[in-house]
Amino acid sequence: MRTTINIEEEKLSRLLQATHQKNKSKAVRLAVEEYLRKERLRKIELLRGGLSFNKKILAGRHHGR
Repeated sequence: MRTTINIEEEKLSRLLQATHQKNKSKAVRLAVEEYLRKERLRKIELLRGGLSFNKKILAGRHHGR
């Protein structure tokens, strides 16, 4: 999909250097993918400690294996 975005030249230059890309589109795609990956990890991290397991049920479930 094509879209037009405005990015300051300095930031775009820094993005190209950070991603080691010569193509602006690839650099922006990488940045977007990285942002979305970090957001997924952040959401997973928020779940840490929020789940609880009953060890007796888990032990019984795997007892016969």
